[in-house]
Amino acid sequence: MRVLLLATDELKEELFAHPVSEKIELKWITDPNAFIPGQSIDACVDLLFENTNERITWLKSLQASLIIINSVVTPLHHIQGHFIRINGWTTFLKRPVVEAAAINSLLQPKAEELLNCFGRTIEWLPDITGFITPRIVASIINEAFFTLEENVSTEAEIDTAMKLGTNYPFGPFEWGKKIGLYNIYSLLATLSGEKKRYTPSLLLKQTALA
Repeated sequence: MRVLLLATDELKEELFAHPVSEKIELKWITDPNAFIPGQSIDACVDLLFENTNERITWLKSLQASLIIINSVVTPLHHIQGHFIRINGWTTFLKRPVVEAAAINSLLQPKAEELLNCFGRTIEWLPDITGFITPRIVASIINEAFFTLEENVSTEAEIDTAMKLGTNYPFGPFEWGKKIGLYNIYSLLATLSGEKKRYTPSLLLKQTALA
């Protein structure tokens, strides 16, 4: 299976955290402009996806039978393309289970086959903003920023307390930096339009937009 992967070094390393099947013939690029038009591929995994007309036109031009995009904030019904959507945020790709959504159910077996080749299984979820895990983690990070904003404790102490008390792999501030605070803020800002409990803290907003 000829697969085009668009990813940073870090995301590629996470994707390869599990054994990869010999069935995969990988072409890895970090910029769409690095792909030579006319090359034949079976699938594309765009972990750097941006919801722009230019990007969507480029993805469609590949004529791949399967296109998987990393789109945590934007649901498929807001994207003009027959894609599979996954949670590909940094730190989440290492997990053996990938959160995914599909509007076209006919694409699901193809996506399962491809991700199985990367040592993953898929948990199919509704096509909602933030999936499940990113919503929870973003909320935890937001609460940590509220706590810091109220001078309850320091950033380092909050990170240590959360790792020791909950056995999380990272403290909330550490986790937020790995994911990208702008990603966290964007998700919360979008969700807060539906429910006020997701309203980003002022400190998180200021830090993310700085």
